[in-house]
Amino acid sequence: MPDLRHEIHDILNTVLAGNDAALRRACAGVLDPACVFEISHPLGRLEGLDDIIQGFYDPLRAALRHVYRRDEIFIGGANRRAAGGQWIATVTHYVGTFDAAFFGMNPSGRLAFLRAGEFYRVANGRITQARIILDLPDLMRQAGRDPFGGLLGLETLFPGPATHDGVLPQTGDGSASLDLVEAMLGDLHLYDPTTGASRGQTGPDGYWAEDMMWYGPCGIGSNYRWEGFVKDHRAPFLSAFPDRKGGNHYCRIGDGNYAAISGWPSMTMTHQGSYLGVPPTGQRLTLRVMDFYRCAGGKIAENWVLLDYMDLMDQMGVDLIARSNAMSA
Repeated sequence: MPDLRHEIHDILNTVLAGNDAALRRACAGVLDPACVFEISHPLGRLEGLDDIIQGFYDPLRAALRHVYRRDEIFIGGANRRAAGGQWIATVTHYVGTFDAAFFGMNPSGRLAFLRAGEFYRVANGRITQARIILDLPDLMRQAGRDPFGGLLGLETLFPGPATHDGVLPQTGDGSASLDLVEAMLGDLHLYDPTTGASRGQTGPDGYWAEDMMWYGPCGIGSNYRWEGFVKDHRAPFLSAFPDRKGGNHYCRIGDGNYAAISGWPSMTMTHQGSYLGVPPTGQRLTLRVMDFYRCAGGKIAENWVLLDYMDLMDQMGVDLIARSNAMSA
């Protein structure tokens, strides 16, 4: 897998360079002819080379002038879930000048870092399947039109790992990192409805480092230490969705000190309380999730989280693009 990681990494980082013919050649070199991309709302499902280029890469290059990838995490491994296979998982930014509309979002004319989480299934040296969450609300925020208004944690650019080794790590087998994450998820799933506490999360024998960092998508923002995570994300989320059930993952991989998981969707829940300014609708909802973890000393030190809040809010009856465009930058 290490050699394959490097090969896929190098090709993905050249796909956006050059003219239309170069883009097609690069895509043909890395994508299986029957490849399927599933991308966060409103992009949807794209099947085959032409559909992927016309539905994703062409609009991206048109909106973000001189766009290129800037990877923060790029790992790979064997999928521990029933689907199996070899997968690559990335946290990246698509960087460019936001000069043209992107799926209806008004441009800013300024530098933009479009945050993305990506999972790629690889077989015979080619990508056969991809699932991608684009943090489009954060692109709106960078354009001066935050659709959520900064209600919770710090809205900021996702940093890379504190150890600066998240891209193609050379630290060996990742089973211990994935074991730690899976144990944490098993206990996090159950919580005390009065206090919101889950078994084993903190303390000397807990899963999380005392100085943990949690980097969330636009709408939640980032926070520091367990108490910051509870205040800025866990408490508001459980208050709004007290019956949430998660863990429905199609992919779980480990690579050295890193692990990554994703569900499409991962969560099912009922909208029972106000969330991000939206009153309870009583609707049954689903949520697509991507989590990336760095582990150190038997603890989870950092967690990067991508959530398809474009899709979640659409289920709640809110058009974030229309809301953002109605604001004055």
